[in-house]
Amino acid sequence: MSAIAVSGVVVDSWAAKSRVRNAALVVGLTALTALSAYISIPLPFTPVPLTLQTFAVLAGAAALGAERAVISQVLYITLAAAGAPVLAGGAGGREEVIGATGGYLLGFVVASYVVGKISAAGASTKVSTTALAYVAGSLVVYSLGAPWLAFVTGNTMTWAIANGVVPFFIGDAIKAVAAGAVLPMAWKLTQSK
Repeated sequence: MSAIAVSGVVVDSWAAKSRVRNAALVVGLTALTALSAYISIPLPFTPVPLTLQTFAVLAGAAALGAERAVISQVLYITLAAAGAPVLAGGAGGREEVIGATGGYLLGFVVASYVVGKISAAGASTKVSTTALAYVAGSLVVYSLGAPWLAFVTGNTMTWAIANGVVPFFIGDAIKAVAAGAVLPMAWKLTQSK
C-alpha cells in the first residue's frame, strides 16, 4: 500500500475554501461534539462519564485542521456555559462547565489545536500516524482533565488518574484505531477523484 503524499487536512481537498463553508464545518463539528455527548454512560465511581466526545473532537480536528476545530470547541463550551443542553446527559450551564469535567472540556480545545496541527503536517494519511495523533490528543485531554478533576472534587491526583484517566484507556485505544482507519480512507477517496 503506497502512502499518500499530501499536506493539509482532508476537508480542504474536497472543495474550495470559503467563509460559508468554514462556518458550516465549524458548526458541524460543534453539533457532532454535542451529539456525541448524548452517547453517554455514567460510571458509578467517577463524575466523568464515558462518551464518544473524544472521538468526535479529535477526528474532527484531524479532518478540519487546528483553527476550525479550536473555534468549534470554543463554540461548544460557550453554548454549554450559556445553558444549552449540549454536555453529557443533556447538561448545560456555567456550573457544569467549571465542574468536575471542566478540565476535559478545556482539553478539547487544546487537543484540537495539537491534533489539527499534526494532521496538517500529513499525519492523517496513514493509519499509524493518525492513531498516534489521536493518542497525543487524548494525552492532552487527560493532562488537563485529571488535575482539574482532582481540584474540583478535593481528591488527590492519584485518585483523579485512577478514576478520570485509567478507565478510559481501552475506549480511547479503540477510538484511536477507528480514527486511524477512517481518516486515511477519506484521503484515499479524495485522491481517487
